Amino acid sequence: MEIKARIRDFIKSQPELKQNEMQELHNLILQILPNCKQWYFDGKNENGKQIAHPTIGYGNYTITYKDGSTREFFRIGLLANTTGLAVHIMGLEDKKFLQDNYGKTIGKAKVGSYGITFKSIMDINLEILKEVIFFRAELNN
Repeated sequence: MEIKARIRDFIKSQPELKQNEMQELHNLILQILPNCKQWYFDGKNENGKQIAHPTIGYGNYTITYKDGSTREFFRIGLLANTTGLAVHIMGLEDKKFLQDNYGKTIGKAKVGSYGITFKSIMDINLEILKEVIFFRAELNN
C-alpha cells in the first residue's frame, strides 16, 4: 500500500476527536515541510512484535550509530498514544534542548528529550509547536 494511503488510513482509524486533531497536525507539518519525504512506521520490529506506537514521519536524516553503521530515518514524528498525541523531534544531539527552549512556552505538555506529548492540541501553543518543527526542518538541511 502506498505510504500516503497508509497515513490516511492510520489517521482515519483514530477516535473522532483524536482523528481531527491528528489530521490538523498532519496538515500543519506538511505546510512547514511541503515537499518532505513521508513515512509510516507501524511500530513493529523485524519479528513483527509491537515495540512502539505507529508513527507518521516527515523529512529524513541519517542516524549514525556508535558502531559506525547508518540508517535513514524521519526528522519529525506524529503519533497517537493512549492519552493523546505526541510530536517527536528526532536527531537532536542536546537531549535537554526541547525542555530548555520550549518547555515553559509550549503549554500543557510533557516535554522530553525528543518528544512533546499532550492530551489535545487545545492544551498547547500551536505557534510554539510550529517553531519547534520549523527548527528541526532547518537543522542540518
